[in-house]
Amino acid sequence: MKLGKVEFCHFLQIIALFLCLSGMNQAELSRSRSKPYFQSGRTRTKRSWVWNQFFVLEEYMGTDPLYVGKLHSDVDKGDGSIKYILSGEGASSIFIIDENTGDIHATKRLDREEQAYYTLRAQALDRLTNKPVEPESEFVIKIQDINDNEPKFLDGPYTAGVPEMSPVGTSVVQVTATDADDPTYGNSARVVYSILQGQPYFSVEPKTGVIKTALPNMDREAKDQYLLVIQAKDMVGQNGGLSGTTSVTVTLTDVNDNPPRFPRRSYQYNVPESLPVASVVARIKAADADVGPNAEMEYKIVDGDGLGVFKISVDKDTQEGIITIQKELDFEAKTSYTLRIEAANMHVDPRFLSLGPFSDMTTVKIIVEDVDEPPVFTSRLYSMVVSEAAKVGTIIGTVAAHDPDASNSPVRYSIDRNTDLERYFNIDANSGVITTAKSLDRETNAVHNITVLAMESQNPAQIGRGYVAITILDINDNAPEFAMEYETTVCENAQPGQVIQKISAIDKDDPPNGHQFYFSLTAEAANNHNFTLQDNKDNTATVLTRRNGFRRQEQSVFYLPIYIVDSGSPSLSSTNTLTIRVCDCDADGIAQTCNAEAYILPAGLSTGALIAILACVLTLLVLVLLIVTMRRRKKEPLIFDEERDIRENIVRYDDEGGGEEDTEAFDMAALRNLNIIRDTKTRRDVTPEIQFLSRPTFKSIPDNVIFREFIWERLKEADVDPCAPPYDSLQTYAFEGNGSVAESLSSLDSISSNSDQNYDYLSDWGPRFKRLADMYGTGPDCLYS
Repeated sequence: MKLGKVEFCHFLQIIALFLCLSGMNQAELSRSRSKPYFQSGRTRTKRSWVWNQFFVLEEYMGTDPLYVGKLHSDVDKGDGSIKYILSGEGASSIFIIDENTGDIHATKRLDREEQAYYTLRAQALDRLTNKPVEPESEFVIKIQDINDNEPKFLDGPYTAGVPEMSPVGTSVVQVTATDADDPTYGNSARVVYSILQGQPYFSVEPKTGVIKTALPNMDREAKDQYLLVIQAKDMVGQNGGLSGTTSVTVTLTDVNDNPPRFPRRSYQYNVPESLPVASVVARIKAADADVGPNAEMEYKIVDGDGLGVFKISVDKDTQEGIITIQKELDFEAKTSYTLRIEAANMHVDPRFLSLGPFSDMTTVKIIVEDVDEPPVFTSRLYSMVVSEAAKVGTIIGTVAAHDPDASNSPVRYSIDRNTDLERYFNIDANSGVITTAKSLDRETNAVHNITVLAMESQNPAQIGRGYVAITILDINDNAPEFAMEYETTVCENAQPGQVIQKISAIDKDDPPNGHQFYFSLTAEAANNHNFTLQDNKDNTATVLTRRNGFRRQEQSVFYLPIYIVDSGSPSLSSTNTLTIRVCDCDADGIAQTCNAEAYILPAGLSTGALIAILACVLTLLVLVLLIVTMRRRKKEPLIFDEERDIRENIVRYDDEGGGEEDTEAFDMAALRNLNIIRDTKTRRDVTPEIQFLSRPTFKSIPDNVIFREFIWERLKEADVDPCAPPYDSLQTYAFEGNGSVAESLSSLDSISSNSDQNYDYLSDWGPRFKRLADMYGTGPDCLYS
């Protein structure tokens, strides 16, 4: 009869429970058989309980509490007078005890892998006095293991490498599985390894988990990676054991077991003869199945007629052999080259020398193609000389070029005018003879570097270039002159024979033997009584005084003509004038003042001081003019005052005006603001659009509350009036208010009052006031006299 995994686990639990109960019964039996121990003088009872440990099977799946064991004391007579108490790890939470019988039960499912044992303490108490009848005893409940954990590869999955072509049994990697079950109890944690995938290439040792090669001569070039599945099974691999798996990726690492081989025995390349030096001619590569350092190669030319013309190097990235040109190719000289090239591995493994030489040979043939080349000059640089005195058309030299091709096309010559901008030279187009086209001047340009172009007659696009350096020979065509502009002075108190200046000369010519100048005074100056000249014979001369003392008042400047001759053939000469100024000198002979005008100035006041004084006076005058101008402008302010304001104003009269027809007495437009009379200053530089007659203005008016309220009421009515125009407009109201300066003219008030005022003057105001004069007058025509 075959048992399943679950049934087998239940069977093991029942057996373990049976063994545990039989062990406890034997323990109780041994305790019950213990006899009292007597000692002289007094009697002592031997300890009635000694506990070692209980065993409980883990992973109990039942619904009722699991019986663990029973505590019992010899003192307990079974009458319920003894109470058992349990304390320690898991007491009351995991383990409970029947205080009357001492039976211990586990209330929860236990896992040995979480906690393998529990330490508890038991005590028997008198139920009435609650005093211990036995000393407290400690015991252990050990969790009995079952096979409930499969082996696990904690470090998996694994990766490993092994060299290709390794012998059988070469270790690759060791795998390790861990089983959480108790290794000291049964076979639950005893693991056996096996290989599920990866055969027949690899094998694994059952006990150690070491993976080894199982086949010889495994070739990386055929297959470089393998995936292995390793199983670990507990219970020593028996049926019913639990298992776990992991994967192992094994990579075959490369070894140099493949020699390089050229895919072809010979190669051929066509190269134009115009290819420049260091250009790449071809790339060849020997095939090598290895990788990395095992595939590194070196190439070399071992034979052939192109050893000095070509060279080969290796490209480190692609391991290609790169053939380059070392010398210029010439189709007319040689049309082809043959090279014998060898490729060899740089790192050879002695174990595989039996496979043959780790090198290979191939032949490379290089065909030189003809190219229409430009003409070539017989010399890369021509050096020519010509005198600067040469006449136009003088022949300087000849250049020659030829067509290197087999056709030998005729050549025509010309000068690159970018190198001869002034067109000093010409060249004959057919013969290459160079002649002068303009007069030459060595002092302007001593050497002319020109480029001569030679082009084929049949193909003008083919142009060769030759370089010509023309040196201009010097002739004596420049007279000597002073080396610099001399500033010579002589002191008024100079003594005869005193040196006042040393002069030298220069010459733009360049004689082969160097310059030699001769100095002397001109014939008209040779007998002067003031100065003399001494030639020092070293291309310098010294000027000396001939008399005692000079006066600026008499003559402040002397001009001394000096005659200079060079040593050329023929020699050239020139007359240069030396200007000598008479100066006032200090005790050390240093010139202080050299101007004759200094005697005219006041003592102690120099020209510079006078100029400074005049500048200060002019500055003060300018400042005064600016201040006066500013003050005048301030007297004419830009703002109008009240007296000059000609725009509209409200005019106040002490009388009632000229009646209803007087419409110019005031303007109602001024009533826009009652509180502030328009007293704004008008800028003089802004012209008002409308000019009104000038009238006196008031600075302020009384605050008329009634009139202000009247205006605001009318403004509100206008704002809410739907018929009002949608734009700003002037609202004029015929309301005078109660703030008039004039007194009341009411006739009722006049009647009610007994005023003695005389109104006869109304008769003089004209016909418009006649009615009032009749009403209030006191004359004979008064109606109410």
